[in-house]
Amino acid sequence: MTDAPNTSLAARLAARFGDTLSLAASHGRETTAELAAVDLRSVATALRDEPEFRFEQLIDICGVDYLGYGQDEWATESATGTGFSRGVQGQAMGRFNWAERPRETAMPRRFAAVVQLLSLTHNRRLRLRVFCEDDALPVVPSLTGVWPVANWYEREAFDLFGILFEGHPDLRRILTDYGFVGHPFRKDFPLIGNVEVRYDAEQQRVIYQPVTIEPRVLVPRVIRDDVDLVQARAEATDDWRQN
Repeated sequence: MTDAPNTSLAARLAARFGDTLSLAASHGRETTAELAAVDLRSVATALRDEPEFRFEQLIDICGVDYLGYGQDEWATESATGTGFSRGVQGQAMGRFNWAERPRETAMPRRFAAVVQLLSLTHNRRLRLRVFCEDDALPVVPSLTGVWPVANWYEREAFDLFGILFEGHPDLRRILTDYGFVGHPFRKDFPLIGNVEVRYDAEQQRVIYQPVTIEPRVLVPRVIRDDVDLVQARAEATDDWRQN
């Protein structure tokens, strides 16, 4: 059954949860809401069980690291046609200094967990974002008691971002190797890694050693202000007005 558009969902969320949820802009049929970690389990249970919401299915839980949000290692305010010349000098292995981040940033905290929900009953989606209160020890409640499928998603977010899910029955790494040091999706994790492995013929076993490749600039997704993107946004606005 197809339900009312997302504006209706946003209104229902606001009426039901009040200040507990902070609604962000909707895109298409997807609505984003932010809430405090302490409210996550109770809100998730209500979203799953109450007939007007019925978000029966948890699609995904992922981590986000907003370290250096808005900063980048690319020249983003000029156009060029010379290959990879947008890349500029990297800022050492850590690249970003969280303590000296721009204070006007829209992301006051470093880590967040993002929950993607689907209502099969009403054919609509909802995104929940929960910021971790402590940057040094990021913790959010586990949703395994609400949607059991959260188990592996939360283990992945723990492994890659170091986010702890309080109440998880078996929180341990799921993708990286035994004894892996660090969390590879954190922004301050070096792109070249910390160690490398090779097979040693004399010892007849695989050994770990310090990484031998040079640090490199590689930022796959940044906030960009390229001339062509500015022009595209302007044209999109004009098309919207004409329609």
